[in-house]
Amino acid sequence: MPEEISPYVFIYFKSFFLGIIQGFTEFFPISSTAHVKVVPYLLGWNDPGASFSASIQLGSAIAIIYYFRDQINTIIYSFCAIFNHRKVFKDDNTRLSTFIFIASMPICILGFIIKLYWPNYSDSNFRGLFFIAVTSILMALLLAFSEIYGKRNKLFNDINLKDVILLGIAQSLAIFPGVSRSGITLTSALFSGIERITAARLSFLVGIPAISISGLVELFTLFKTLSSIDIIPIIIGIISSFFSSLVAIDFFLRFLAKNNTFVFVYYRLAFGIFIFSTL
Repeated sequence: MPEEISPYVFIYFKSFFLGIIQGFTEFFPISSTAHVKVVPYLLGWNDPGASFSASIQLGSAIAIIYYFRDQINTIIYSFCAIFNHRKVFKDDNTRLSTFIFIASMPICILGFIIKLYWPNYSDSNFRGLFFIAVTSILMALLLAFSEIYGKRNKLFNDINLKDVILLGIAQSLAIFPGVSRSGITLTSALFSGIERITAARLSFLVGIPAISISGLVELFTLFKTLSSIDIIPIIIGIISSFFSSLVAIDFFLRFLAKNNTFVFVYYRLAFGIFIFSTL
């Protein structure tokens, strides 16, 4: 009996552990996809695959929605008001809902194109460790430059359409492992002169549609191909991702209130160099 149970227990543990990794790294500018890919490699586990990695991101999406639930309720109401009353940019909430919609378009379009015309993307070199290492180092340098040269004098009312379009284009690059959706959107916002806390909150909120759509699409794909028993590990990963994401969001916002992001720059540089050393 133990011999029969053991493999399942180990699979459930791996899913739980990778969900924790996903949740903690999703909102830090260090790339959750890269860590969910690299950590199993270092531990000698099988690659969980792009579909599994994207599916457990649903836990992070639910965590954002829960953490910002009051603001999101207002945003949804304001977004509906745009069509009913044409109140675009009349108040902060309609502006924010419009910004989220605009910034979400590039990554949704690019994701759709890749899904439709590049079916073997998950097995391409873009998901390889070498590419992740290079990307991690490059993104670390970009984040450092944004900290050095970004003026950080813009509050939410100062954000304009150009800032949001650039942020949306930057977010679309997060499809490639190692880029970090949180990292690239935060970097873009800092380069645009947005102060850190506003940049982080905007990064979190803008990520909701992208993370949710990606997770739901991949989860639906898995549901069509896996048995009910095989789905259990994914559900475990989503749940553990949800709770670790809540901790990460709260910690990161508190951290940015008093600190810059250079600790993550140093981490990403070390992470990239470490990956190179294992190849």
